[in-house]
Amino acid sequence: MTSIDVLLKRNQELGDVTPGDRSSPRPSLQVAILTCMDARIRVFEMFGLIQGESHILRNAGGVVTDDMIRSLALSQRKLGTREVLIVQHTDCGLSMVTEDDFKDELEAASGLRPTWSVEAFREVEDSVRRSVQRVRRSDFLPHTDNVRGFVYDVKLGRLSETSDAR
Repeated sequence: MTSIDVLLKRNQELGDVTPGDRSSPRPSLQVAILTCMDARIRVFEMFGLIQGESHILRNAGGVVTDDMIRSLALSQRKLGTREVLIVQHTDCGLSMVTEDDFKDELEAASGLRPTWSVEAFREVEDSVRRSVQRVRRSDFLPHTDNVRGFVYDVKLGRLSETSDAR
């Protein structure tokens, strides 16, 4: 049985047990949460969310990229979100690579060098600050006043707000 098969079986067994409102694509809390794809970050449990309350955007590192700005622009302009919560975390895999080394690896394997940025970082707090500033400075986003950035400690399960990211 593949992992996908396991997940599909779980879905069939669970049925419709997820609480929340499914009547609208507009998040009832009017917030978008941008975080890392790391499997240790359980966004719904971390914030006590129920279905329909928030948009959840995920990528490697939880960094604000052009694609995240695209999603946030749609979230704000068409689906009513007004706040952005950015959560990166300790022990992130993206802090364990460098921009050039990873691009070199991909080029050696494929013959092509990526045109996109890896967004590797050493200090997670600095990465959070950069991401917050990218949202605040985006001309595509009408709601940039309430953007906050946090670091999630994956071992302790605690959030701490990054200074200068409020």
